[in-house]
Amino acid sequence: MPPPPRAWVRLPSGRRLDLLSPTAFDWTDEDLAIGLSRTFRWGGHSVWPGAPLSVAQHSLAVLALRRDRARPPLSVAEQRRELLHDAEEGLINFDCISPLKPFLGAGFGELQGRLQAVVALRYALPAWTPETKRAHKACDVALAAAEAVHVAGWTREEVRSTLGIRAAVMEDDPLAALGDEPWRPWPPERAAGLFLAELRRLA
Repeated sequence: MPPPPRAWVRLPSGRRLDLLSPTAFDWTDEDLAIGLSRTFRWGGHSVWPGAPLSVAQHSLAVLALRRDRARPPLSVAEQRRELLHDAEEGLINFDCISPLKPFLGAGFGELQGRLQAVVALRYALPAWTPETKRAHKACDVALAAAEAVHVAGWTREEVRSTLGIRAAVMEDDPLAALGDEPWRPWPPERAAGLFLAELRRLA
């Protein structure tokens, strides 16, 4: 009798993550930071030489923009939820581009849901309310519009007509205070280090 199909992946720490039955203890914070730094947005396409834009860098940008816009200021738990809003993508090393999602079916959505649930448990993330979800989504979409132009090379007209994003395209990079050229994707090692440092600050 053939062995059952393998459903686990080996993480950088050597731990095994069973994608079909994950628990909140299957990865280290370093595993998550590395995974997110090596998972790329926009299908890995970029107008910049070198590394594409990682989900780790995007997550830090969303957190920075939410901090800037939030009134009253975000609690530590709310900041942690912003930072980890795409955490499951770092555990499977896959950020699905929107046109592909309808073809992956319900099974992939269930897989994402299981991973999101154990991430929320592991990091004690508060549940979204309608108001906080809207505020988060506004920042996430604003970053998507800006990334499309400044990183992936879409025109402003294409952002609206082809991508269907109605948010204005920001010029200012929320992470500019870190001293890099605005919108330049970071190397994976830098993205992982900065993400991990922020996660630990918010622990």
